[in-house]
Amino acid sequence: MKRYTYIIMLLTFAGMVACGPEKPEVEKKKAKLEKMRKEASQLKTEISALEKEIAKLDPDFGRNENNIVLVSADPVQKKAFQHRIEIRGSVQSRKNVMMSAERMGKIETILVSEGDDVRKGQLLMTLNADVIKNNIEEVKTSLELARIVFERQSNLWEKNIGTEIQYLEARNQVKSLERRLETLNSQLAQARITAPFSGSVDEIPVKVGEMAAVGLPLIRIVQPDDLYIDADVSEAYIGKFKAGDQVNVFFPSMNEELQSEIMAVSKVINDQNRTFTLEVKLPKLEFMAKPNQVVVLSLQDYYDEDAFVVPTKVIQSDDKGKFIYMVDTQENETIARKKHVETGLTYESMTEIIEGLSGSEQIIHNGYRELTDGMVIKLDGTQLGLN
Repeated sequence: MKRYTYIIMLLTFAGMVACGPEKPEVEKKKAKLEKMRKEASQLKTEISALEKEIAKLDPDFGRNENNIVLVSADPVQKKAFQHRIEIRGSVQSRKNVMMSAERMGKIETILVSEGDDVRKGQLLMTLNADVIKNNIEEVKTSLELARIVFERQSNLWEKNIGTEIQYLEARNQVKSLERRLETLNSQLAQARITAPFSGSVDEIPVKVGEMAAVGLPLIRIVQPDDLYIDADVSEAYIGKFKAGDQVNVFFPSMNEELQSEIMAVSKVINDQNRTFTLEVKLPKLEFMAKPNQVVVLSLQDYYDEDAFVVPTKVIQSDDKGKFIYMVDTQENETIARKKHVETGLTYESMTEIIEGLSGSEQIIHNGYRELTDGMVIKLDGTQLGLN
């Protein structure tokens, strides 16, 4: 008996796994809505066809006041139309440098702290350079002797005493040691980390006593007064922007907005992400901005000062393409006429119509969802002011 009970439990569990979890209620409702929309669209088309057939058999059909749809319409006129895109950028500094070690050595002293203001050439950090210092002292001693020998050898040579080779060897020894001393002094300078420009200390990722290796980050210096914005733009917008174009700059974290302009447009496409770079000028700010801070840029990528523009909501679609309803007359009746159009870009709930309108049409903007082609309508006088 227990065996049969166990088998039944396994079968029940397998059935539950096979069926899987039920879809969330909202997904069911979305699917139902989509199905009803398709059915409504099909029904609307069938109603329109049936009304036309009835109108041919009964000329008075549709003239009954109860069948007239009340609509609002506006004359379409040409106006300026722009399209803008938003891209993410970041604040950058031309003087934002992470200084690194040029030679190996133990960090001996750190003379500044994070947040300190520094001036150009100020000593910030030193590395242990005892070996180099000892070498310098040895070379100085040898150089002092070499100069004495060269001076005496030079005096003898002037008196035609000694050989030319002795004179040349003494002179060469002095020059060789002088060059050696210059090299050691350069190596000693590498153990002294100085500020390359005036700014502030932003980061010190090391501590006294740690070993510095070549290329190891030591200290970051930032000059906050030399900021700009860097942004990557898809190659789909090649040719849309140029230096001098106006840009709206928004700082989300600070809820601040300002106007600026493009300084430079990169001429090279990044083969990793298929983008090119824009540099945007960042004027003097009344609030604090920091390198790597995120900003949102709004740029105009299209403008037509003489375009037909209609509310995006009035554009519908059928099997022939996109259309809008306009006001027409037929046998002294005001009717809705379907007008197929070709659309351009859409921005802020308005769409440019690039083909299909002449400028003499009245576009129905209220009640259009209840219409079919040729339906009798009545204007209520309400206008949106499309122009």
